[in-house]
Amino acid sequence: MPKEYRTIQEVAGPLMLVREVEGVAYNELGEIELADGERRRCRVLEIDGTNALVQLFEDSTGINLADSVVRFTGRQMELGLSPDMLGRVFDGLGRPIDGGPEIIPEKRMDVNGVPINPAARSYPQEFIQTGVSAIDGLNTLVRGQKLPIFSMSGLPHAQLAAQIARQSKVRGKDEQFAVVFAAMGITFEESDYFVQSFRSTGALDRTVMFSNLANDPAIERIATPKMALTAAEYLAFDRGMHVLVILTDITNYADALREVSAARKEVPGRRGYPGYMYTDLASIYERAGRQKGKDGSITMIPILTMPEDDKTHPIPDLTGYITEGQIILDRELYRKGVNPPINVLPSLSRLKDKGIGEGKTREDHSNTMNQIFSAYARGKDAKELMVVLGEAALTDMDKLYAKFADEFEKVYVSQGYEANRDIEETLDIGWKLLEILPRSELKRISDAFLDKYYGKV
Repeated sequence: MPKEYRTIQEVAGPLMLVREVEGVAYNELGEIELADGERRRCRVLEIDGTNALVQLFEDSTGINLADSVVRFTGRQMELGLSPDMLGRVFDGLGRPIDGGPEIIPEKRMDVNGVPINPAARSYPQEFIQTGVSAIDGLNTLVRGQKLPIFSMSGLPHAQLAAQIARQSKVRGKDEQFAVVFAAMGITFEESDYFVQSFRSTGALDRTVMFSNLANDPAIERIATPKMALTAAEYLAFDRGMHVLVILTDITNYADALREVSAARKEVPGRRGYPGYMYTDLASIYERAGRQKGKDGSITMIPILTMPEDDKTHPIPDLTGYITEGQIILDRELYRKGVNPPINVLPSLSRLKDKGIGEGKTREDHSNTMNQIFSAYARGKDAKELMVVLGEAALTDMDKLYAKFADEFEKVYVSQGYEANRDIEETLDIGWKLLEILPRSELKRISDAFLDKYYGKV
């Protein structure tokens, strides 16, 4: 029977100080029983001698210091795991919220996880088809990769996230594929949109969803991605599945981290975020990957809205250091009606060359990708020149490149949120666009591929 303490000294926001405790450990779970019998969960944040600083998972209102009892369980935060989690919706602490029964766990795992030993990692090299041309064709996602989406407030990153979750697959292999979707600090409407979107397409059957709403406690928001990754590790490394983890919105997670840090009166770092935010984000992102000797894999797409549309803000800045590239959504493209508004020029997948080519996508992928990047960049420059000097100042070739840039945005990038293009269709669209330019301009594509595909697709 756990020992009971009636020694709560003070409560400040999500934190509570309990005195004269014995044998209590960092990160240990506890519960507070109020005078009316209501129970709330908490976790030990800090031990100083016989004093324990405790973090509350629920609201602190109504806690009477004299009449409330605290018990510590001797366990850290765990998640009960079972294959039955697929097709279910949980809250940020892993409790079912879809009206279904409780999960009967096959095993329980500590949600804090263990980082993958770098020496035990396998190199990511297998192509994942998302069905989105701007990603598959130009910023290819590879199994085991961490590829964040940098968005801006008001842009349709939720639709893009749902599209990727619905459409993603590994081609040509009959392998078990699952999606773990974790939403942090979103509205009820957004949460409902994700659930309905997955349900209507049947994608919910292979999805485990964790939903933390904006009105849920900040502390639950901090636990949500850890719950999701624990479920992903179980499915990937215990069940041999290939798991795509989508986390949205990392900005809400970092803001919750800052809120708790401020309540603890810690010395703030950049923009008020705690100095350990880099380490904290790394402890989440680095749980993705492939392990030698294990069949499964975890691929991660974290989504974050850049505060004030600023790429140098600490959250996107630190995320960029830890992950392998970024997909950037652009407000200007969105205003033009391009959906999804992916700006391919500043976007980057650092592992794309590992997942493309013969036997993975198609032999001409690398050549056409480089040519399209080059032609689009030159077309954008020509269009900027046109704005300043007028169309008359452009050469005939510059006008062709400007036309290519417009058509590329309209046809290649702007495919909407329902179109699911396989990689062959994406590559063929690229060839059709390249026909706008004369063959002599396509210097980044080998003659063999030009003979085979130029004007023949």
